[in-house]
Amino acid sequence: MTPLEGVGLSAGVAAVVGLAGAVGVLALGRRRPSVAATLAPLVVVASVAAGVYASARAMFLSEKDSTTVLWLLLATVPVALVIGLVLARRTHHLATERAEAVAARDRDREVEARRRELVAWVSHDLRTPLAAVRVLTEAMEDAVTTPADAAAGILAENRRMSDMVDDLLALSRLQSPGFELNREPTDVGDLASDALAAAGPAAAAAGVRLTGEVTVPVVVPVDAREVARAVGNLVSNAVRHTPAGGTVCVQVEDDHGSAAVVHVTDGCGGIPAADLPRVFEAGWRGTAARTPGSGGAGIGLSIVRSVAEAHGGAVTVENVDDGRGCRFTLTLPG
Repeated sequence: MTPLEGVGLSAGVAAVVGLAGAVGVLALGRRRPSVAATLAPLVVVASVAAGVYASARAMFLSEKDSTTVLWLLLATVPVALVIGLVLARRTHHLATERAEAVAARDRDREVEARRRELVAWVSHDLRTPLAAVRVLTEAMEDAVTTPADAAAGILAENRRMSDMVDDLLALSRLQSPGFELNREPTDVGDLASDALAAAGPAAAAAGVRLTGEVTVPVVVPVDAREVARAVGNLVSNAVRHTPAGGTVCVQVEDDHGSAAVVHVTDGCGGIPAADLPRVFEAGWRGTAARTPGSGGAGIGLSIVRSVAEAHGGAVTVENVDDGRGCRFTLTLPG
């Protein structure tokens, strides 16, 4: 065999082996890019070794000489493996950075969409008390109502707007990047008792019965102020959407010492299953649980979710009692 023929044979064998290896690496790269990056340099070494060995055998080199050539070629495998591992690590790093960038971009878009929706919604809802103040003022000017009645109505609408602004400021503070919790050991059962006491007058006026159950003291390091707001929002939301004669039950449990769990069960009549995932979205009106008009900006449940997430916990909702009520569960890790 002439040298030119040997080169051609070597190139052909190397091309076949390299092509087969490349197909395998590409197929693996779709599922395991880091592994594919590790194997890529080895495919190059394997194709070169196969081509050289094939031409050496075809040129009638002895078995010993051919084996020596093959071993010399295989000596480059450790170097190829090191290069592959470096490439794999870099590939994994780039993939992680890309995934984080995509996730951050998606979060920013979601936050911006929520912000726009919330601003539009609250701007619309603020018009209601403002319009009421204007009507009461005009009625007082026209002597249609007494100044005392008008003043009482104006004060009520003022309190309503103040509650809206307070809720907006609370949500903005919880979602700000620099927000920090003031954690200290707190008995969550005491916070639940305070929430029940605060909701007592509203429940009595609505004909709703309040009950509470705390089996043992549940002490976890939380921001007492924020958790009190969250539990209070859950209780007031439950009272607001439970009809007269219904019951709102608050239970506080210790999850094996790892978390405090607060259950608030109401008689709201249930929430459509398709709407359950959106109950905690700020600015969403799909169910009665998200309907404004009874105080605040209608973002009480959004505040609860923000408080839970700030503590590394979660809040969920489910229909109970054959759809006659809902149970909100707030989990606060210890």
